[in-house]
Amino acid sequence: MYAFELAGVTKRYGRRAALDNVSLAVPAGSALGLLGPNGAGKTTALRLLLGFASPTAGSVRLRGLPASSPAARRGVAYLPERLRLPARATVRSFLRLHAALAGLGTPERQIDAALETTGLVERAEDRIGELSKGLTQRVGFAQALLGPPELLLLDEPTSGLDPIGIRDARDWIQKLRERGCTVLVSSHVLSEVERTCDRAAILHEGRVIAEGTTDEIAAPGESLEDAFLRLVQA
Repeated sequence: MYAFELAGVTKRYGRRAALDNVSLAVPAGSALGLLGPNGAGKTTALRLLLGFASPTAGSVRLRGLPASSPAARRGVAYLPERLRLPARATVRSFLRLHAALAGLGTPERQIDAALETTGLVERAEDRIGELSKGLTQRVGFAQALLGPPELLLLDEPTSGLDPIGIRDARDWIQKLRERGCTVLVSSHVLSEVERTCDRAAILHEGRVIAEGTTDEIAAPGESLEDAFLRLVQA
């Protein structure tokens, strides 16, 4: 079964097509890097997968179910690029709130594990508003790791992270994949996508111009970044 599918998806905002007849089918357990210049349609694709918007044409399915269905979104975790977390909440109380809203109850062991994995044990009682951007990004990862998820959608996941945090994020993604989690990474950092993903899709002006394994997209001796620039500028 595919973890998610976009079949002939078009999304229009007025006369502008943010996505134009896009089709993607991503196998469960894989990691897809969603690439493209600003305005290519990456954010629109994420919004459709999360059920935040509906396609103008075509269909979007998660694990065989319509993305608009609440059942389809069970087991889906999302880390947006711009986190809006409650500044006055402590790290632990926020994770408890997220777990309750996600129907996980109050799994203290899972919360402790997420804090340990993301290096936040000593900051668990700190207010989120007092944390640096990098530590706040770690809180977002801790939230996403609760469950654990079956499908993880990451929008610029290394934003605000220092080199140690970037390395740790790579490790977190790998551990989730070892558990069978499917990961989608939307990013401008092509070197990180090349390290963490086994597949990539390049969007340009709302269309998919390349899709497949990173080896299939890049020519022999060519990096993913070189392939991206060649295809987008063609």
